Amino acid sequence: MQFVVEARSHHIVCDQPLESGGDDGGMTPPELMLASLATCAAYYVVQYLKFQKMSSEGLEVKVEADKATNPPRLGVFRILVDAPMVHDGRHREGVRKAAEKCLIHNTLLHPPAIEINVGTPVRV
Repeated sequence: MQFVVEARSHHIVCDQPLESGGDDGGMTPPELMLASLATCAAYYVVQYLKFQKMSSEGLEVKVEADKATNPPRLGVFRILVDAPMVHDGRHREGVRKAAEKCLIHNTLLHPPAIEINVGTPVRV
């Protein structure tokens, strides 16, 4: 059940938990998706904080999602930004807007067409 994903010179192991027949050697595909959204949102929040000359120390971004059915998928996503350095409403709103600029966030809001081709991959 384990797969290795390659991007540029990086490798990520994707697996299933033991109870699902995997070796628990990596995150599941949905966990990778949530991690991608969290790290993307965090990147934009950090950029906002830098622009405002604010520290990003202690910043935590977590993403949760509910499972939905028919078809099986992740339903409602919640991005939870814990920004202890933000003390006023103006910067809270700035952090929220920054997180909304995330490429993954916008892709999920405006889903692309997905093509599935089965055959021998062409190596370039």
